[in-house]
Amino acid sequence: QLQASGGGLVQDGGSLRLSCTASGLTLINGAIGWFRQAPGKEREGVSCISPSGNITRYADSVKGRFTIARDNVRNTVSLQMSGLKPEDTAVYYCAAGRCITHDGVIKDYGMDHWGKGTLVTVSS
Repeated sequence: QLQASGGGLVQDGGSLRLSCTASGLTLINGAIGWFRQAPGKEREGVSCISPSGNITRYADSVKGRFTIARDNVRNTVSLQMSGLKPEDTAVYYCAAGRCITHDGVIKDYGMDHWGKGTLVTVSS
């Protein structure tokens, strides 16, 4: 299973680092994606990273503020979030599978394994 962690309450402009860890599942063979879902909104792709880590994708809304990275030895993927805004408030999920984008939008239907989310709240 996958487990996202690191969420919390932060002020506007603050930073958080999310981690995605796997148990009973090796991440190394798949792309890893971060997705989020805000109350009353559809789930959206935030970022994804290729199995080797050499290809990354970001939603336009987080480019320049979020950085995804992976450590295939430790079987973890991180999402460093800086310059957080109230509109970043959501439950964040990590998922494993294929990173599929269409018109620059990261799609969730390429992902096969989903973890429980972690709540990020950005106060204004």
